[in-house]
Amino acid sequence: MSNQSVEKLGATITRLTFGVVLLAHGLLKVLVFTVPGTVGFFGSLGLPPSIAYLTIFGEIVGGSAIILGLYTRLAAILSLPIMLGALWVHSGNGWLFSNEGGGWEFTLVLVALAVAVAFQGNGAFAIRKFPILDNFVPRPLRS
Repeated sequence: MSNQSVEKLGATITRLTFGVVLLAHGLLKVLVFTVPGTVGFFGSLGLPPSIAYLTIFGEIVGGSAIILGLYTRLAAILSLPIMLGALWVHSGNGWLFSNEGGGWEFTLVLVALAVAVAFQGNGAFAIRKFPILDNFVPRPLRS
């Protein structure tokens, strides 16, 4: 297996991991917490209801796009405000996610995954690349 194939496989695993977690959290907000419950929670944080709707949309649509490899880099970049917001929400709960209210270590991993997917791109088994963003990250010089 060539080095390039291994890199693409790694990018694919990172992309799928982040996409599945993002989609799962969007569906959690709809199917378990319910949309009104999510809006209420965001309101308890002092955030406007529109942020709750945008978060649900971003997690479901963005997660699906990332899983499919459709506009992957763009979806990862657009998910960063959501991930940074989640990091902010959990920042006062301590390190471990098993803490009451969930700690911040898991959300920090999601921020890192979003950045990694934005840098790595689709990897293998993707539907489509986004030509404008495909080369926004300089490739290392090869000898």
